[in-house]
Amino acid sequence: MSLLGPGLILAFVVSQALRDVYLAHVFRSVDVFATIVAAFLPMALAFGALGLWRDRAGMARLRQHWRVVAAMNVTTALAWTSYFFGLKAIQPSVVNALHSGLGPLTVVALGLAGFKIAGPQNWNRVESLCYAGLAATLGFLWLVVLDGRSGRLDFTVGDAVFGLCALIVSGVSITLSHLLAKRLNDLGLSANAVTAVRYLLIVAMALGALSGGRATGLAGPWDWAWLALVAAPLIALPLYALQVGISLTPALTAQVLRALGPVAVFALELVDPKIDWSTPALLGVVLYSAFALGAGAARGVGKR
Repeated sequence: MSLLGPGLILAFVVSQALRDVYLAHVFRSVDVFATIVAAFLPMALAFGALGLWRDRAGMARLRQHWRVVAAMNVTTALAWTSYFFGLKAIQPSVVNALHSGLGPLTVVALGLAGFKIAGPQNWNRVESLCYAGLAATLGFLWLVVLDGRSGRLDFTVGDAVFGLCALIVSGVSITLSHLLAKRLNDLGLSANAVTAVRYLLIVAMALGALSGGRATGLAGPWDWAWLALVAAPLIALPLYALQVGISLTPALTAQVLRALGPVAVFALELVDPKIDWSTPALLGVVLYSAFALGAGAARGVGKR
């Protein structure tokens, strides 16, 4: 049972590679907010129904913790919207690395600042060096992107700067969102109840953005249905596995495991004709994963 949480997070890592490569292609012609509605509206309805069916008592208890629920919704909406805009502008594997990389670094920063939400923080020297390596690797990947050497053939400096800034917001926000969800889990609320209310704000925000006649890039109902049929499972099922995995896994361990995603994304994204082989990007991705694994291993040894 102790391996179930990490196993579910690793399943998320593999499936998110398929998600990111597919969505990077979609965003070339479809509006980000239209994609959010197509993907997250079915998720909100499905998980809401699942929560009412399997954990009605837990759903009722959410009212007692409405501040945490509201904060989780805000950070979730910021995270996914910013991530999608980053994915629209930058190569998927680099996006994944920069987004995921801010996870463990955010947890470390919260711990150093004394915020209890991240749990107890006592790092050994090797672990601290690995986190410093992670930070340096993120800086290296920023330089690779800004120099136009990430492999994205439709690169522009303006898009790169915007995408990089969006990924700072997404990486920090998704980490806070996961930590808030874990706090609800620690309070005795199930993954079903927490997931049921997690995507309400992002759906409302996207619907509001589209209400002014914004161009969606979708021709009609069949395009909406097809996008929902593909995007919703690619996002929902891995996220549910991640939610359950996080509820069974220490926060820092969960963030480190999630950092393995860029390697899988790099392997899959090369089928995209708009993305070319990039040795600097691969080097950054490999270094990032190595430092993430090193941090995880150092933490495991330190607990023995």
